[in-house]
Amino acid sequence: MTAPLRAPVQPTVAAATSTARGDDPGRDAHDPAARRERSPERRRPLAVRIITTVLLLACAVVFTYPFLWLLSASLKPRGEVFDNRLLPETLTFENYLDVWQEAPMLLWLGNTLLVTVLAAVTVTVSSALVAWGFAYFRFRGRGALFALVLATMMLPGAVTMIPTFLIWNSLGAVNTLTPLWAGNLFGSAFYIFLLRQFFLGLPREIFEAARVDGANNWRIFWQIAMPLTRPALVVTLIFEFQTAWTDLMRPLIYLRDSDKFTIPRGLKSLLDQFGFGGEWHWEIVITASVLTTIPMIVLFFLAQRHFVEGVATTGTKG
Repeated sequence: MTAPLRAPVQPTVAAATSTARGDDPGRDAHDPAARRERSPERRRPLAVRIITTVLLLACAVVFTYPFLWLLSASLKPRGEVFDNRLLPETLTFENYLDVWQEAPMLLWLGNTLLVTVLAAVTVTVSSALVAWGFAYFRFRGRGALFALVLATMMLPGAVTMIPTFLIWNSLGAVNTLTPLWAGNLFGSAFYIFLLRQFFLGLPREIFEAARVDGANNWRIFWQIAMPLTRPALVVTLIFEFQTAWTDLMRPLIYLRDSDKFTIPRGLKSLLDQFGFGGEWHWEIVITASVLTTIPMIVLFFLAQRHFVEGVATTGTKG
C-alpha cells in the first residue's frame, strides 16, 4: 500500500515578498550588514538622526571649548592672552619654556604622581577588602555596621578637617606627603559601597566550589574575586586618581615647603605670584594649567574602554 502523494507546499505571500526583498532570516545571523540594517538606529527617521548628531556635536563643543581656549591662550604672548581668539594671532611657544624656569614643574609633577599612585592603589585595595567582607561573610550586625560605614559619607569634610590635622601633627607628618595618601589605607565609604554591590552580583557558587577545592579566604579573594571585579576596580582607580591629582585642600593644609608641593598647590603659588596681585603673567599660569591637564586627558583616553565597561557593568550588579 503506497502512501498518498502530498501536494507541494506553496510559499506564502509574505514569505515570497520577504524573499524578494532579500529579508532572509538566516542571512541576518551571518551577515553583519543585514543586522545593522535591522538595528533600531537604522529604522529611525533621517531627521531624528540628524538632530541627535547635531545635539551631540553641540554638547561636545560646549565641553571641549574651555580646554581649547586654555590651549590657545598658552600659545599667545602676554598681551593677547584674553583676546578670546581660538586661533592665536601671534603664535609663540616660549611660554612652555618659561614655565619650567619660573617654577619647579618637574618636581611638582613627580610629587603629584607619587601621591596619586599611592592614594589610588591603597584606597582600591583597602576598599575592596572591606567590601568583600561585607559581601561574602555572614555575621551578626553586618547590616548595621555597613549602614554605619555609609553614614560616614554624610559628614562634611570640614567637620573632620581639624581632628585629622591634629592626628597627623602629633605623628610629625605635617609638611610631608604622607597625609595626602595614607588616609586611604582605611578605605573609602563610597568605594566600599560600589565594590560591595559588584561583589554581591557575582555567583556565590564559584567561591563555594573554590573552598571545596581547598582554597582559603585570602586565595578566594585575591585569585577569584579580584579578577572578576576588574571593571569596578578600574573605575575606582580612575576616580581616585582624578581626585588625588586635582586635590588642593589637603596640600594647602599640610605642605609648607615648595619642594614638597603637588601640582594643585604649585598652581596656587603660581597664581599668587603671577596672577591676582602679582606680576600679571597669566600666560605662565595658563601654560602650567595645560601641562597639569594633559596627563588626565591621556589617562581617560587610554582607560576609556575599561571605564565605560566598569560603569555599565557596575550599574547592573547588586
